Amino acid sequence: MPGLVWFVIRRLFSALLVMLALSLAVYLVFYAIPTDPALLACGKPCTPDRLEQARHFMQLDQSTMQQYLNFLKGIVAGRSYGEGAAVLHCDAPCFGYSFPLARPVSTLIADRFPVTASIALGAAVLWLVIGVSLGVLAALNRGRLLDRLAVGFALIGVSTPSFLFGLLAILVFGFWLNMVPVNGYVPLTESPVDWAWHLVTPWLVLAVLQASSYIRLTRAQMLEELNLDHITTARAKGAGERRVVVTHGLRGALVPIITLFGLDLGGLLGGAILTEKVFSMQGLGDLLIDSVGNLDVAVVVGVTLFAAFLVILANLVVDIVHGALDPRVSHG
Repeated sequence: MPGLVWFVIRRLFSALLVMLALSLAVYLVFYAIPTDPALLACGKPCTPDRLEQARHFMQLDQSTMQQYLNFLKGIVAGRSYGEGAAVLHCDAPCFGYSFPLARPVSTLIADRFPVTASIALGAAVLWLVIGVSLGVLAALNRGRLLDRLAVGFALIGVSTPSFLFGLLAILVFGFWLNMVPVNGYVPLTESPVDWAWHLVTPWLVLAVLQASSYIRLTRAQMLEELNLDHITTARAKGAGERRVVVTHGLRGALVPIITLFGLDLGGLLGGAILTEKVFSMQGLGDLLIDSVGNLDVAVVVGVTLFAAFLVILANLVVDIVHGALDPRVSHG
């Protein structure tokens, strides 16, 4: 247990350093582009005096490093823009302020994140169940028809673009068969049934596409595990095939599967861009695309860093779970 505790502490410290380095890189890259965010808030006519006032109000007249430090301070303690009666407060965690939308970036993220989380979490459950189940069945029926069907299904999923698969699903199940809604999102708090019904198609589309990787990975890991000596020993001692597969084989194959699952889920929580656009759902991916089109740098930086935080957090959780499952990792 002490080894695992120190392992978690080391991973937390490493994650913090990575997040700081990434935040600096993202901030410098996006604020180095030849676009002045103050021009969007200057109004028309934008005289040099008004532009200078806008830059001062948005704190863009300070050095780049001071702007970055103000950004970090906003995340931890909040920050204010302007002074006097016109001051704007942005409470922590403040990822910046969108002057074109007149709202804090953290508020925009909070409004859009439930949509993205609903898509990601539902799809993740489906692709994990489908991918692992078909992978195990393929390994147990190596060379047979079921194995070939599972591998063929995986190849189709890997080679099909997500937007094409989504459009085909909308065309067939939404328009031709009229079975499911083709777009929109209903909050879970309004109607759980309508919430799930509007998400069925996005869930299935993402599940089929993502499950392909899990089928191939699970199949390969199970074939390797089932040929190990301890599996042969368990069978020789009279252990049932179900116990051998689940307790010994699948347990040994879980580590790489959990690693892939954590990273995929973390990335998807940061914004299912194509899926949200195809199904007209206003999540983080949709917010990011609109912000890029509108040159709203504050939102682009905030959403990018939030997505990066989710990936780093997922990686941290995966490392901790990996260390708990395999003590050699936490003591290494």
